[in-house]
Amino acid sequence: MSKKILIIEDNNDIRENVVEILELAGYSVFEASNGRTGVDLALKNIPDVILCDIMMPELDGYGVLYMLNKNPVTAAIPFIFLTAKAERVDLRKGMEMGADDYLTKPFDDMELLSAVESRLKKKEAQQIFYSRSLDNLNQLLSKNKGLAELKRIIEERRARQFKKNQVIYYEGDKGNGLYLVIKGRIKTVKMAEDGRELMTGIYTTDEYLGIHSLLSNETYSETATALEDSLLCLIPKDQLDELLNLYPEVGREFIRLLANNIRDKEEQLLQLAYHSVRKRMAEAMLRLHKQYTSAIDSFKISREDLAAMAGMATETVSRTLSDFKDEGLIDKKGSVITILDINKLSKMRN
Repeated sequence: MSKKILIIEDNNDIRENVVEILELAGYSVFEASNGRTGVDLALKNIPDVILCDIMMPELDGYGVLYMLNKNPVTAAIPFIFLTAKAERVDLRKGMEMGADDYLTKPFDDMELLSAVESRLKKKEAQQIFYSRSLDNLNQLLSKNKGLAELKRIIEERRARQFKKNQVIYYEGDKGNGLYLVIKGRIKTVKMAEDGRELMTGIYTTDEYLGIHSLLSNETYSETATALEDSLLCLIPKDQLDELLNLYPEVGREFIRLLANNIRDKEEQLLQLAYHSVRKRMAEAMLRLHKQYTSAIDSFKISREDLAAMAGMATETVSRTLSDFKDEGLIDKKGSVITILDINKLSKMRN
């Protein structure tokens, strides 16, 4: 079965040319001359890739991307912007909203086909990671119908790519479901009144985001942002509510995860309240080391994220890291930190 491509472009010549090239390459192509029709066609046909112009009548490319991202059915479809060189600034906005790629007009046949094929290959690679993550759920599934049903729901969902620094949800947003991290790392932060950030957690493969919002039926209590290019699956709240009503053991599993999360946050509060700057920094690096590494002892983190994690100013982070380096506890090259003496860091005095 041929892959389905949707082209949304108000310029008739460009649109017809793209349709002709893609059909010659064996794709099934749907076309729309404005954003609103394009959204309707996307919902009706669920294409494998969407090509979309930015400036269009009815609904522009940003509006199309926004509406498709809000819908769990279309949120994971690879999205490529078609843009003129003069729209570079606008293009950056589009990429920050979650577009996967862009093509600068005018483009030739090979550029178009390469962009489409590249997106399709990446989508297939994502599905492989997705399957591996689902396999890990088997550890939870034994003799448990509710968790088996949870796995089935996740299998039917599509994973979505988030680029580094892209926000997944903001504090105060309506809780629309639970996110499962398939690949990558996500940070959650809370903003103080003076604008400073406190990092409340880092989530990696097979971990869930938004459990508190799900169980309390409240808005998200933190802002979640991708620390690196990441792949997530959104499980809609309606489906989870139904699952929790039918299978209490699923609720118990999430309560257990929430309890662990609260315990970690209580420990973090104690550290912030009573530990010295050096000890807080040592503990922050040990947490990162535990999450990041297996065979090697290095991890990458920005000074700002480390400051948010340890609850200190960025200037204090630089000074403390410099001291640690002079004492032979760590090595640091750019944003890459290597643990040299984990024993001394673990026994750091308060």
